Amino acid sequence: MGKKSASANKSKEKRQARKLEQRRIADGMNYVTSANKLTDISGLCKELLVYSNNELEVSMYIQRVTDLKKNVLEWAIDLTERNMKKLYETCAWGWNRERKVEEMMDDNAWYLIAKEKTGTLLAFSHFRFDMDFGHPVLYCYEVQVEAEGRRRGLGHQVLRVLEKLAHATRMRYVRLTALTHNPAAAAFFRACGYTLDETSPPKEEAAHYEILSKLTHEEEQGQSECQLSDCMKAVQVANTT
Repeated sequence: MGKKSASANKSKEKRQARKLEQRRIADGMNYVTSANKLTDISGLCKELLVYSNNELEVSMYIQRVTDLKKNVLEWAIDLTERNMKKLYETCAWGWNRERKVEEMMDDNAWYLIAKEKTGTLLAFSHFRFDMDFGHPVLYCYEVQVEAEGRRRGLGHQVLRVLEKLAHATRMRYVRLTALTHNPAAAAFFRACGYTLDETSPPKEEAAHYEILSKLTHEEEQGQSECQLSDCMKAVQVANTT
């Protein structure tokens, strides 16, 4: 009886663990769906959308790619090519402009745009709300800064905005991909608190990239949280009125 009882308990524990995991994933999918239904997310981080440092005065705004002005999108694509083309050409991915444009114009893409008070475009981030390896994440596809905006804290401010958005929408991580042969970018992300993610390919595979992430919610994996933050709910109400 003792052995049967122990076996039964283990089976029960496994069933409970599966249910908790299924609930966690279902909750995560609900968070992602809710985030992607929002039409205006600036209210979730409005206190971070104005930035000044070293005579730099910047305002930011957030839009879906489908709402972005054509000239702004073209600038973002051009800046990405200027900053990243040579780096892509020296790794296994290679540079494929058409594929990059398709990625940047995906219907699920959001854009954070930073411009100087004169109207000069200085930086942007392309990001999305998605499920990634079973977790709700804000995935940062690009953080690109014009030369005149670098080393002035602007890139860090952009990440702070993304982190606030991720927290407010119940994304568990901000995740991003960094090329291993771009040590300056890797050093920047690590200085901002990003660490090697568990989904990053093993070093022995000699991958040309790594996945970095920053945790936005400390709750345990199996803990169920069915309510959105008050801030997010307020924005949802505003979006439907």
